[in-house]
Amino acid sequence: MTATSPAEALPALITIGLTCYNAAATIERALDSALAQDWPLIEVVVVDDASSDGSADILARRAAADGRIRLIRHAENQGCAAARNAILSAAKGAFIAFFDDDDVSAPQRLRRQRALILDYERESGAALIACHLSGQRIYANGYVMTFQAIGARPRVPRGEEVSDYLLSFDRRPGVFYGGGTPTASLMARAEVFSAVGGFDKGLRRQEDVDFAVRLGRLGGHFIGPAEPLLTQYASEGVDKAARVEHDSFQALLIKHRDYLVAKGRFHYMMGWSRVRFRHFNGQDGRAALALIGLFARYPLRTARHFVLSASRRFQHERSIRA
Repeated sequence: MTATSPAEALPALITIGLTCYNAAATIERALDSALAQDWPLIEVVVVDDASSDGSADILARRAAADGRIRLIRHAENQGCAAARNAILSAAKGAFIAFFDDDDVSAPQRLRRQRALILDYERESGAALIACHLSGQRIYANGYVMTFQAIGARPRVPRGEEVSDYLLSFDRRPGVFYGGGTPTASLMARAEVFSAVGGFDKGLRRQEDVDFAVRLGRLGGHFIGPAEPLLTQYASEGVDKAARVEHDSFQALLIKHRDYLVAKGRFHYMMGWSRVRFRHFNGQDGRAALALIGLFARYPLRTARHFVLSASRRFQHERSIRA
C-alpha cells in the first residue's frame, strides 16, 4: 500500500456500497442517507440481490434520476457476501464504505472515517486498517441500544487480538473491542479488501466476522470514531433465525478449525455454539444441560465466558422484549 501523500488532502472518489434484498420499505431511507454524505465526490454502487418486493424498481427509478448511483441486479439471490463482492468488483473509489439497506449514516460519516484512517496511517505506519462506527440500534418496542466502535478508545485492537476475540471471545487486557465488526459500519481502502480476498460467499451469515478474522490474521488494525454516526433499525429477517445463526457460526468455526485447534479453542467453541443455539431456540433446559457439560470439561473458561457475556445478553433480551 502506498504511503499517504499530499494528494490525499484533495477530494478523492469514495465508493459507497449498498446491498439490497426485499427492502422496499427502507431502501429509499438508506439511499437518501448515502446521497446526503457531505464528502464531495462519491459513487453509490447498489446491488439488488434478486428482490421480489419492488425494491429493484425503486432503485432503478432512483438510479435514472441520479448519476451517482450505479445499479447491479442479480437474477438469482446469491446472499450478502456475493452482493458485497460484486460491489468490490465494480468500485472505482480509493476507499469503500458499506451501508445496509435499512440503516442511516450521519452526513459526515465518510469524511470522518477517511480522516481517521489517514491520521492512523501517519501515526502508526500500519497498512491494513478497518474503520468501524459508533452509533445506536433501535428496536421495534422503542428500546435503544448504544454502542461504541471497536478501537474507539485506547488500546486499538490489532492482529490476532481481533481474530481470537471474534472466534473464541478471548479478550486481551486493555484492548477496546467495542461493538464488533459489522460490515454495515465498515470503511477501508480498496487495497485492504483486495488483500483479505473479499467476502466468503459460502457463509450465509457471519461473513462480516469472517472478513475481520482474516484481516486480523493478516495483522490488520481496527479503529473507529467515538462519536455516534450510525443508526441501525433492528429487524428479524429469515437469515436471523436461530438455526441459520447456529449453522453459520459453526461453519465459521470449521473454516478456521486449524487456527482454533492450534489455540486449543475449537472443541470448546463448538460446544458453546450449541449452548447458544438451544437458548436462542427457546430450549433453555437443554441449553442448561449443555452448559453444565461444557463446564465439566472446561470449568475456568466456561465460567469466565458465561460471566462476561451471558449476564449482559440476558439484560439485553429483557430490554428488547419489554
